[in-house]
Amino acid sequence: MSTVPVDGSPAAVDGLVTALRHALAGGPAVLPVGPGESGVAGDPGEGAAVVIATSGSTGAAKHVVLSAGALQASAQATAERLGGPARWLLALPAHHVAGVQVVVRSLLAGTPPVVQDLRAGFRPEAFAAATRELGPDRRCTSLVPTQLGRILDSGGAALDALRGYSAVLVGGAALAPQLHERALAAGIAVVTTYGMSETAGGCVYDGVPLGGVRVELEEGGRIRLGGPTLADGYLGDSGLTAAAFADGWFRTGDLGRWRAGRLEVLGRADDMIVTGGEKVAPAAVETVLTAQDGVTAACVVGVPDPEWGQVVAAAVVVDGSLDGALAERLRAAVRAALGRTAVPRVLRAVPRIPLRGIGKPDRMATARLITADAGPAPIDTASHPRNG
Repeated sequence: MSTVPVDGSPAAVDGLVTALRHALAGGPAVLPVGPGESGVAGDPGEGAAVVIATSGSTGAAKHVVLSAGALQASAQATAERLGGPARWLLALPAHHVAGVQVVVRSLLAGTPPVVQDLRAGFRPEAFAAATRELGPDRRCTSLVPTQLGRILDSGGAALDALRGYSAVLVGGAALAPQLHERALAAGIAVVTTYGMSETAGGCVYDGVPLGGVRVELEEGGRIRLGGPTLADGYLGDSGLTAAAFADGWFRTGDLGRWRAGRLEVLGRADDMIVTGGEKVAPAAVETVLTAQDGVTAACVVGVPDPEWGQVVAAAVVVDGSLDGALAERLRAAVRAALGRTAVPRVLRAVPRIPLRGIGKPDRMATARLITADAGPAPIDTASHPRNG
């Protein structure tokens, strides 16, 4: 297994492209590592092409082993869903599975990806410049919601560039309804994706599984995924592999439901808030909050309460200030959509939602932010969770 450092520069990605091309042809497996990361020892086994370091939602490091077959099956299914091969722009860190898959799709299409230099972070103007390098070919890219929002906010050349893409895959975190609607209204060909390193990246697009991908819901709503894109397991951890992978299925940590024939992901099972004996899915509350005028982002967590165990708390990014009228309007919207149990007992306005990885909300950091003594006091109704 060869370790390939990728620092966000085009030159580093060029090295990864070469290593991946060899790995897909049967050469040594590749472990891409980002800045500050280190390699790992171990034999990923025959047929392995890529090892991806991922912490999931727990923070504990895991190394997912993906075969050449799984990566190619995912890339082929994506091309079929999106209408054929395309020229891809890599605007994501190349040591994450979504970035690796942009490279694999590009190799499958026979054209190397154009790489946006991310060493100084994601900048809309750099996205526009990189897009111009794609030329007139049919083009696709992958973004996280934060990047999509920055491009929409920046307008100008970056937004014009994004309108020229045949498909803009958006994943890595839930896409807020308002942001989704803004993008569609701006003429962006958004495709929402759901997946993880263990499924070679996104395997459900706009709620519909890719070709060959199987989705089942266990009793209680836990999502299981199957099909040719599944990983072989976790490097050096047979116990964890056996617990997660069995009989051709990967048991995710996510909850979901079917709505109008499409998979709706409700959030992580271990994020579930239990308040007064009732369960509340944070992602469902976030969806309602971010659909309200004046709210651009939200993160919902459970905070300890001596009487009810936990109460629902929300950090929100708002236009202007979070006054009593806005707070009541938000609570009323949640009450109407999800019932009184789901109403946030604590609301705190924050300048931004803490993020981890490539755009997932950091719920532990958000909980600390909400419960911190410093800063504006939260609006706290201090009432029974069921009394809304």
